[in-house]
Amino acid sequence: MKRDRKSKPNMLTGAPGKTLFFFAMPMILGNLFQQFYNMADSVIVGRFVGEDALAAVGASYALTTVFVMLAIGGGTGSSVVTSQYLGAGKYREMRTSVFTALISFLGVSIVLAALGLGFSETILRALKTPDNILDAAGIYLKIYFAGLPFLFMYNVLAAMFNAMGDSRTPLYLLIFSSILNVVLDIVFVTQFSMGVAGVAIATVMAQGISAVISFTLLLQKLKTYGDGECQTNVYFDLQMLQKMIRVAIPTMLQQSIVSVGMLLVQSVVNGFGSSVLAGYTAGTRIESICIVPMIAMGNAVSTFTAQNMGGEKTDRVKRGYHAAYGIIACFAVLICVVLLTFKNQIIGVFMDENANQIAFETGVSYLSFIAFFFIFIGMKAITDGVLRGSGDVVVFTAANLINLTIRVVFANLCAPVFGVAAVWYAVPLGWTANWGISFVRYLSGKWKEKKLIQ
Repeated sequence: MKRDRKSKPNMLTGAPGKTLFFFAMPMILGNLFQQFYNMADSVIVGRFVGEDALAAVGASYALTTVFVMLAIGGGTGSSVVTSQYLGAGKYREMRTSVFTALISFLGVSIVLAALGLGFSETILRALKTPDNILDAAGIYLKIYFAGLPFLFMYNVLAAMFNAMGDSRTPLYLLIFSSILNVVLDIVFVTQFSMGVAGVAIATVMAQGISAVISFTLLLQKLKTYGDGECQTNVYFDLQMLQKMIRVAIPTMLQQSIVSVGMLLVQSVVNGFGSSVLAGYTAGTRIESICIVPMIAMGNAVSTFTAQNMGGEKTDRVKRGYHAAYGIIACFAVLICVVLLTFKNQIIGVFMDENANQIAFETGVSYLSFIAFFFIFIGMKAITDGVLRGSGDVVVFTAANLINLTIRVVFANLCAPVFGVAAVWYAVPLGWTANWGISFVRYLSGKWKEKKLIQ
């Protein structure tokens, strides 16, 4: 099969800053649609159902995000094996790896779905979910768990497309899924008055339809390799699975650390009641959008570092890293100005200011504070990107775990004294500590010795 080398991003030449920026932009676009997809439920129930419905969805958000990150991390990790077989021209083995990943994660998702359905109420009570929203949150969570296999398949399939050098198909499917989710949300909530259950069903349906379309397109994609058939002699290979696990587990851990932190802090916020939870939910949804360019730049730096480490160009890695600071600084200033200027209008998208003053003021307060600190998650992301791209994952993982610990401990110890605002004070503290640890490792230069290939 003839392969188009020009279509692949080349990180080894050109101005590092320009290369990083244009490589990161498609990632930012895709991630924004992902966040739009996740935010739709909150906006629609907040505007058309009410504060308690928004709080109920918010009470489940931290937990569901953990599963999203596990699915993304698992798919990304397992796709490394697929990419290597593709690069070696071993198309039958590549097809086997694709089916091995799909079968394995389907099994994992079914087990997790069963556990979630059985313990959803127990989990919500452990998170101190307010009694007045417990039933609604339970309904949302059970429907979500019932559709968990679709979520896993959707993300693993997207990772397989990326492994084969096709990043456009996952983006198009994500756009389609986002639009479909919003349409179904509006229909189920406004026309059928299904409330929280309606937005949960809409999400599951959008993911399910997209997963089926994605699988069909993947089978067609596989036919373009080798013998023109998507058939393979072996559909499951245990040795391949073991290789995938070695890469997937660390990736899943890295992807889910922030989400686990949100989950553990969620119980602190829940203790302040459903009104505060509703405002905090709106604020964190906006935060998740604001960190998109920072995380995308971190991923771009990781790829940039990996390619240049392979090309023995460590000085170019440094130049790219320095240029990345300028890019994230521009993003941070823009985000800060927009949030401070339009904070009332932004929170107003989720709820009516006159409906509940406490919820509205909580959301505005969160945005007013966090607006100044996105530069720190940007610095953390690009520094972690250098360490991850070079293969220096021990310090990178430790720094993220310390970030998680600071957020959880500070929030739990200080919230009873200083109020719910302590929860958001903990966020930049964790980001800054993470950056500081990773930056010291970067300055040591030891990451230059961690190249994975010889």
